[in-house]
Amino acid sequence: MTYNTLLWQVEQGVLTLTLNRPANMNAFTVEMADELVDAFQRASRDDAVRCIVVTGSGKAFCAGMDLSIPGNVFGLDESLQPTMDDMQRRLEDPDIHRGVRDTGGRVTLAIFACTKPVIGAINGAAVGIGATMTLAMDFRLASEKARIGFVFGKLGIVPEACSSWFLPRIVGIQTALEWTYSADILDAQTAKDGGLVKAVYAPDQLLPEAYKLAHRFVDGKSPVAIALTRQMMYRNSAQPHPLEAHRVDSLAMFYTSIQDGKEGVKSFLEKRPAEFKGSTNSMPPFFPW
Repeated sequence: MTYNTLLWQVEQGVLTLTLNRPANMNAFTVEMADELVDAFQRASRDDAVRCIVVTGSGKAFCAGMDLSIPGNVFGLDESLQPTMDDMQRRLEDPDIHRGVRDTGGRVTLAIFACTKPVIGAINGAAVGIGATMTLAMDFRLASEKARIGFVFGKLGIVPEACSSWFLPRIVGIQTALEWTYSADILDAQTAKDGGLVKAVYAPDQLLPEAYKLAHRFVDGKSPVAIALTRQMMYRNSAQPHPLEAHRVDSLAMFYTSIQDGKEGVKSFLEKRPAEFKGSTNSMPPFFPW
């Protein structure tokens, strides 16, 4: 697929996915949502991609929804009167998919389902969906120039992109409520102090540090084991009892032990680097559980 709002570049196993509307501060559109969903699904299928770094072109990461779009700026069909029953039974119905479903949520669900680690390299302004899309990423690194805001209250709308699921898990319920109630713009250090951001770097060091982190997850690691680990951490941590994690852990251990695990043990005993052959296109049969 050729993208109009994104740049796709793969080097040494790391995909750099760049939001690319610099003249509009990479403001989010329905087209960008569709392209991001496609890109994360494509990355899961592509064995050349082992880790993903997401950043923005120019001075911003993503300045939120493009509010200059005519009509309903969120791309929603105001002629509909959707109910929770519609969301339960008709989620993939074309009218609901296009006219009701939150576009940011479609993106974060695609990131959540991705089989590759995802690092957000927040190079500048990240507000609204520009902030909430990063919550489904595994790590957020920020430039000293980054500014992050959950500004929905100022627009009379609510946090979206599944952020009511992700944000409290990352920063705790009290901080999540404070940041969303106040709609304050946070500087990078405040975001780090609150637990949202892993590290803050000088602007020219942000991407090099993101790539350095990515290679810690790529070099000498089994892509299947990493993919399963990613899904196990997110899914199992939301279960009500550890027994549910035990069910998944048991199947994951069983299938990895008879695949890449054999090479891992052999390479350890032979004191040499492992040569893993597993592919995320051939996941164990219980995946996705």
